[in-house]
Amino acid sequence: MSIDAKPVLGISVGDPGGIGPEITAKALSQRDIYEICCPFVVADAGIMEDVLRFTGLSLKLRKIAKPREGLYEYGSMDILHVPNMKTDRLRYKEVTPEQGQASFEYVVRVINLALKGDIDGTVTGPINKAAINAAGHHFAGHTEIYADMTRTKDYAMMLVHSDFRVVHVSTHVSLREACDRVKRDRIGRVIDLTYDALIKLGIPNPRIGVAGINPHCGEEGMFGREDVEEIRPAVEDAVISGKNVEGPIPADTVFPKMKGGMYDAVVVMYHDQGHIPMKLIGFHYDEQTGVWGAMSGVNVTLGLPIVRTSVDHGTAFGKAGEGRANPQSMIEAIRLAALLAKAT
Repeated sequence: MSIDAKPVLGISVGDPGGIGPEITAKALSQRDIYEICCPFVVADAGIMEDVLRFTGLSLKLRKIAKPREGLYEYGSMDILHVPNMKTDRLRYKEVTPEQGQASFEYVVRVINLALKGDIDGTVTGPINKAAINAAGHHFAGHTEIYADMTRTKDYAMMLVHSDFRVVHVSTHVSLREACDRVKRDRIGRVIDLTYDALIKLGIPNPRIGVAGINPHCGEEGMFGREDVEEIRPAVEDAVISGKNVEGPIPADTVFPKMKGGMYDAVVVMYHDQGHIPMKLIGFHYDEQTGVWGAMSGVNVTLGLPIVRTSVDHGTAFGKAGEGRANPQSMIEAIRLAALLAKAT
């Protein structure tokens, strides 16, 4: 890809029974998406035809066999057709092994295309972990599938909402195991991955805050030793290497500090420590209308040899097939993938 070329992005739609196909189609009905990238969809074309039926979107569907066959024109949707989900078997709002298998195959296809260099980045719609596992693929989520297929050992999840960014030391493990994973080496590696990602996002001198794991960062060991024995040494290592890093900082203050502009990202110790503040900022529910006015935020996997972004929400089976899903997170995921692809 030349520096002035628009990156080619493969979008796997996620579980066919969820909102992934719908939000993908809605995102690709935005004219500005085609100004920044060349997106195509990886799915069974029949699924996307059904999306047009219940959403009323006026898009022209084009089947392609290879990314280079795409026209990438506003008003049309290029689909790399994977014939694995007949519409008479499609079950919105339900967990089925067949739909889990279909979504897994879409993910595998975009990863392989990226590894071969046929595309510049990948974007993933939401999968259902139970459906994936029912189909015989025992992964905790997208991140683990990507890590396995790319043979990546050191990776991390970054969540992004505008200038609010969190990166996780651990994700899909129990809280008890997450505590055991708070180790100096791992924290240091996540700080490095965070720093490199922020540079790619155009931040020349990233400022990184590192959250503590215990209340008040353990009060010098009174409430736990992890902050003193693992987190603080990792931060000191990063500072010695020349990085602008502070911590450990109590989790109840580090996020307001980032929101106020003190940090470009915060390294968090476990799944909910990062997800809760992110979704509190990015998700907005209107009680009067019963509608999510915003579902923003992007999931980025750091450390991979390929670009991968994703929506920061699940399959939302409750509204699947109804045409009322909010595509905001998918739109943001595509935009961020385009930016990262040009910086890689």
